[in-house]
Amino acid sequence: MTTTPEATIADARERIDALDDRIIGLIQERMAVSAVVQQTRIASGGRRVHLAREMEILGRYRDALGKPGTGLAMTLLELCRGRI
Repeated sequence: MTTTPEATIADARERIDALDDRIIGLIQERMAVSAVVQQTRIASGGRRVHLAREMEILGRYRDALGKPGTGLAMTLLELCRGRI
């Protein structure tokens, strides 16, 4: 059975939409967990942001995704902790 290019594209777009829904859900979950970390750190006398930890995260994304991974990680960090 042969599919048309249009059908292949439509199927792929459906998969992309489903993946995006999962990614958004994971980001929202990450934001909630990050809020717990920040609140706990502040309540115990610490700072809201732990820069060494953020550098680890930036490095992990860069190593996995290349230079664009750094930008993605920065956006993710900003979503989870706000602008510093």
